[in-house]
Amino acid sequence: MEFAMVHRHPVSILVVATTFLVFQRTSSAGLDLGLEAAWKDWKATHGKEYLESEESFRRTIWEKNLQMIQQHNLEASLGNHTYRLGMNHFGDLTNEEYNQRTNCLSPGPAEPLGGNVTLFRTSAALVTPKEVDWRKKGYVTQVKDQGNCGSCWAFSATGALEGLHFKVTKHLVSLSEQNLIDCSGKFRNRGCGGGNASWAFLYVQHNKGINSEKTYPYLSKNSAPCRYDPQKPVAKCTSVVEIPKGDERALEQAVYGAGPVSIALDSRSKEFQFYKSGIFFSPWSDKVLTHAMLAVGYVNSQESGKGRGYWILKNSCV
Repeated sequence: MEFAMVHRHPVSILVVATTFLVFQRTSSAGLDLGLEAAWKDWKATHGKEYLESEESFRRTIWEKNLQMIQQHNLEASLGNHTYRLGMNHFGDLTNEEYNQRTNCLSPGPAEPLGGNVTLFRTSAALVTPKEVDWRKKGYVTQVKDQGNCGSCWAFSATGALEGLHFKVTKHLVSLSEQNLIDCSGKFRNRGCGGGNASWAFLYVQHNKGINSEKTYPYLSKNSAPCRYDPQKPVAKCTSVVEIPKGDERALEQAVYGAGPVSIALDSRSKEFQFYKSGIFFSPWSDKVLTHAMLAVGYVNSQESGKGRGYWILKNSCV
């Protein structure tokens, strides 16, 4: 998944700142031999290799996921869904295993810790446009892949900072997620073990800067000690602004006024695991937040009673 269009159904908001296995042996007798070529092509496409004792187990999971995807898309063709699914490199994972990789958000509000943190307040007088897409204005870097590291919080944070840096300088620079992974532990982030974008912003604020991706490249793993280069700060964070949880009106005003915004949501469903296109809808919980992403725009078409409004989100699990 790269950019997702998500239905404006209670989305929980995070913050804006100034994504030991025990293998069960499965008999190959239950496998669909008609999918042999498709299975080999999928493995080749995604560079998958397995031990002989593991192959049939992974093949069984893949076939079940493929069946679920095909059934969903058939229902979508009949008008029962507003989005389609597609097989991807997560195809050999159970939903539980997928969530072990992508549930990388440590819940918790930003706390001052000596920093400048305020609460976003909506304006009754502000009239926001029906559509905003900061990709078209140059605020958004290319989609990045967090790999096998629970660092969605870092990608969400750099995305917001990249947009705000562009807003001020008109120069788009890819910022370093690895800088945040290695260096923001004192602010409760746990590197590939999870974290929170709000705590990442506080680190950048206290640190008086963050390096670029070029200076501090991504490794998809913890690589302490911190190697931040104070001679090469690219962007700074002077303040952190929190958006009230579940307040979509506030999020809309923040996205319109500030640019891309860090958000948190519940990404646990199988449908999210295999989302491909369309306007995604899921009965997410407003209490369980598992994954951090970046809101880069929205379409608000609900006022006219036609179509559906949606958020445009940038993901880091691709």
